[in-house]
Amino acid sequence: MNDKQIVAIHAANYVKNGMLVGLGTGSTANYFIEELARRQRDENLKVTTIASSTVSMIKAQSLGLNVIALTQVSEIDLYVDGADEITPDMTLLKGRGYDLVLEKLLAKAAKQFLVVADNSKLVSRIGTNFAIPIEVMPMAWKAAKHSLEQAGGVGDLRQNVAKDGLSVTSHGSLVLDMVFDKALSEAQLNQLINNTPGVVEHGIFYGLASAILIAHEGTVTENWA
Repeated sequence: MNDKQIVAIHAANYVKNGMLVGLGTGSTANYFIEELARRQRDENLKVTTIASSTVSMIKAQSLGLNVIALTQVSEIDLYVDGADEITPDMTLLKGRGYDLVLEKLLAKAAKQFLVVADNSKLVSRIGTNFAIPIEVMPMAWKAAKHSLEQAGGVGDLRQNVAKDGLSVTSHGSLVLDMVFDKALSEAQLNQLINNTPGVVEHGIFYGLASAILIAHEGTVTENWA
């Protein structure tokens, strides 16, 4: 059993009967979905879920979990998801895929947001290993990019996997992958991007995590906000 699987199973222990649970997207989140389905089958756990992506929805449904739409609720009990980067103050970088809008909605709507990862995701500051994904309205991407460049950002529109076109998110947005000056704190970056016209959402999850669950060599450590 690898560290991602160990931490996902650990997180699944926080799920109680009758909970409404947000499902993350990615390899660690997949292990969580599998464990939730196992508990439903073997322990008669009764849960309702909301998926952060079409991929996770299909996975959950294929395993027999009940999945509803976010439009039906305003609050969820628990959201469990991974992250691409995690800083000491529990700021996250997420959304290198295409579903960061729904991921942030679930993180905000959750009474508790548990972040599950192995220790390879721990960094000193956001943007250490990856550019910050910023979803922008297609008609406004040039203006948004110009505003972000004036604030010291460097980057461009994300290409699709085949490199023959642009990446389009599940909400029909384009994605700017931007790198910013190290002098800006996570709080400043979050506010700067939030205040940029044309931006739909971005991958900095600031002040949203309830706990960080990190697995390293088979042991899980918990850091609560």
